[in-house]
Amino acid sequence: MAPNQDERLARLAREAQPGQIMTAAKRLLASWQRSEEYGVSAETAEPAWAGNIESDSLFFQCGREVLTGLHSTLANEPLSLMLTDADGLVLNRFSGDTSLLRALDKVYLAPGFAFSERDAGTNGLGLALADRTPTLVRAEEHYSASLRTYTCAAVPVLDPVTGRLEGSVNITTWSKSSPELLLALAQSAASNTSTLMLARSQGRSRKPAPRGGVFRVQRGRFEPGSGTLRAMSSVWTDALDQATRALAAGRVVAAVGEPGTGRATLLGQALRQAHPRSRILCAAAPAPEDVEAWLSLWTPELAKPETAVIVENVDALPAWGAQALHERATAALRSLRPASDGSPPALVWAVTSDDLAAIPQPLGAMVDTVVSVPSLRERSGDIMPLARYAARQTRLREVDVSSAAERVLTGYDWPGNIDELFRVIHAASLRTETIDVQHLPPALAGPPGPHLTRIESFERDEIVRCLSRPGITVGMAADELGLSRATIYRRMARLGIVLPR
Repeated sequence: MAPNQDERLARLAREAQPGQIMTAAKRLLASWQRSEEYGVSAETAEPAWAGNIESDSLFFQCGREVLTGLHSTLANEPLSLMLTDADGLVLNRFSGDTSLLRALDKVYLAPGFAFSERDAGTNGLGLALADRTPTLVRAEEHYSASLRTYTCAAVPVLDPVTGRLEGSVNITTWSKSSPELLLALAQSAASNTSTLMLARSQGRSRKPAPRGGVFRVQRGRFEPGSGTLRAMSSVWTDALDQATRALAAGRVVAAVGEPGTGRATLLGQALRQAHPRSRILCAAAPAPEDVEAWLSLWTPELAKPETAVIVENVDALPAWGAQALHERATAALRSLRPASDGSPPALVWAVTSDDLAAIPQPLGAMVDTVVSVPSLRERSGDIMPLARYAARQTRLREVDVSSAAERVLTGYDWPGNIDELFRVIHAASLRTETIDVQHLPPALAGPPGPHLTRIESFERDEIVRCLSRPGITVGMAADELGLSRATIYRRMARLGIVLPR
């Protein structure tokens, strides 16, 4: 690193006092250190050219619409508005300042080039994506000297339904310009993009923000006596056996798959079998601003004997949080004593993530074994055992499920996986001693089409409600709704209503 880089890094380190909540200076320090480890040039940013840009995603379409509107009001300002994907690839760019555009072209801050930290070192959009939080990087704070002509503000955009990181909104201006309003503008554009995505997401509900949390896994929750283990499909038990063997051998396991598939439950069961005497702590990743307090709460437990830890949704951790967790895990490992048989000490822990590639480094490098947890739609044999378990947990006794309701439950795709199934069964179990079709959401029998309006959704729900009552025929339902038999059949076909016989 060049001498001036050393001086800058030293100043950032002095500003980042140990024990404080993560400040902008500490985040910059961590980013500069990662940039050096990535081997990024301290003189010239050399982003990768990614070629074709995917422009058919909901995020791209909504983001482009928002930035187009914002650009129309800022056309005479020396600003460049950009949309990037989750990997830092610049998808589009809006600016009315031709001199700024020419200058940005010289450093390749243009559509088709990737400006992640790994590609271009510390920069606004790269750091916003790495730490998943709004970020302002002023001119002198860029890692590569060629970017210090600019000041950049960037805000990550999450899919409002799934919570997945989609990309960022980035606003870049000259270094001499006042940056005070940049971040506010970027936050407004990112929020409007997310809101527009939700409005066009076919009526799906917004995913709650991550709350984090740390709790102890009680023994009864994962034991065979709960009724969920012995009755599960071979797909589940095969994954469970793989995780158990790996954890018993002292390996770090990552359970990967869609959210809500039971990844943490599988790890809890595996840890109980592999280390029956251990207490199990589960730490769910929080929002980025809460990571420092979250780490302080539970990482001291890593060094305690007979303790196993599951870190849920580790892919949601910001880059600096992953680095901090790695450092604390390494320190905990050094403090452990060798086993009674003389074998080297090992931490007992596992993580969950959407996939291995999403786990931020250096945590990803610590994973020894990857266990894939299939979605619920890929293991339909688990639907009814889980449904009966959820009903029993709700009423603390057995709850019957009619054959018609069972066919509806097993025929549905469950995009929200086990979490969605449990919500549906919990609501139904509170209403009845025998769950039948009329106790289930109408959408399970007639899934909404891609362009279903609110009026059509109401119409679908009313038809399903009538047809779900015991003994009613299509003709009787048509009479009740004031429709002819031919009309109700046409509407059932148009609205996708398929009820079990």
